[in-house]
Amino acid sequence: MTNVSYITLVGYVAMDTYRYMYFAVMITVYVVIICSNFIIIYIIWTNKNLHEPMYIFIAALSFNCVLYSTTIYPKLLIDFLSDKQIISYSACLFQFFMFYTVGCAEFLLLAAMAFDRYVSICKPLNYSTIMSKTTVSTFLIVAWSFSACHIAVQAILSAKAEMCELRLKGIICNNVIYTLQCVKSKPLTLFGVVALLNLVILPVLFTVFTYTNIFISSYQSCKEFRKKTAETCTPHLLVLIGYFSLMVYDVIIARVESDIPQTARFIMTLQIFLYHPLFNPFIYGLKMREIFKHIRRLFSSKV
Repeated sequence: MTNVSYITLVGYVAMDTYRYMYFAVMITVYVVIICSNFIIIYIIWTNKNLHEPMYIFIAALSFNCVLYSTTIYPKLLIDFLSDKQIISYSACLFQFFMFYTVGCAEFLLLAAMAFDRYVSICKPLNYSTIMSKTTVSTFLIVAWSFSACHIAVQAILSAKAEMCELRLKGIICNNVIYTLQCVKSKPLTLFGVVALLNLVILPVLFTVFTYTNIFISSYQSCKEFRKKTAETCTPHLLVLIGYFSLMVYDVIIARVESDIPQTARFIMTLQIFLYHPLFNPFIYGLKMREIFKHIRRLFSSKV
């Protein structure tokens, strides 16, 4: 089948019984994600004392969470209220492109933040020179554009692939779209490995290596310095570990072709996009002292 128009999403469970409950829960989660992340962005944007590289990267991560969620939740909400859960193949590929572009950009942003923390803690005298506005802007541009270029190649190759199936065993267009293709393309598989290496594995290794050096350096310093290091680096590591676990989860769930019960697959797929954008702003808002101080001031002034 080369002229594919619509794909049926068959990963939903008990839609006739629970569609309104699904809708109520997901729209609540989506609103909380949008509001909480925009609060972080607003606080950093409006307070000049937070116009530092670390906080700019946190704002970029919050904006990335908004993009990530908007790629998924609006279509989910429409599906919950629809009699048929369908999507055009072109729209499915676009969701695939956005989902992984924004998702992989997260690893690059976390790597940039790790580099910022390394320079700040281990090379403080050179910090203002190395982490200039130009450097920060370059990191932000590269994070999104580098990721987009890699995923665009995969989306284009997928668009040219011959389809033998129009029923997608999922609720979003992630890696599961490869199961629709008649034959697994070798160039697509090869470039998928390259993208995984460049966008996930290398940034994660760089981030872990960088934080290891930071903690080694702080361990050799005074107690107050170790406390400050833990205070600024722990939230970043929590986000990295949680997000990396979810992305590994995404790859496994999408690639596993065994007969997993539909209910289990449905619940497991929800984990991919439920926790990270929801908990991210709370991790930064509660763990980062300066941000928490401004959040408390913002809401106390409203009372």
